[in-house]
Amino acid sequence: MSAEQVSRDPKLETAIGELQDIVRRHYPAATFQVSQGEDPVGTYLRATVDVVDTDEVMDTVIDRLVTLQVDEHLPLYFLPLRPRARVLEELKSSARAGKRRP
Repeated sequence: MSAEQVSRDPKLETAIGELQDIVRRHYPAATFQVSQGEDPVGTYLRATVDVVDTDEVMDTVIDRLVTLQVDEHLPLYFLPLRPRARVLEELKSSARAGKRRP
């Protein structure tokens, strides 16, 4: 779902694009999903990035995100995610390693 389908607020749409641009500068292969959420109520931008630690992705946007939330009062939330295939592979590897322990 695109930002245009979720929100008609031009400020929010601009903020979403800005966060996407920041992430893409560091992670060009990142993909995004925009949706509405209820806890808390607002717009959620999910960024899927193939990294070991999603905190690295959050670090790229946190300063601007706080400014958007606090100073500009935008109900915008950011969730960095890892690709499902990477997570599943790591779970399988952990399970295999756990079976080898005495």
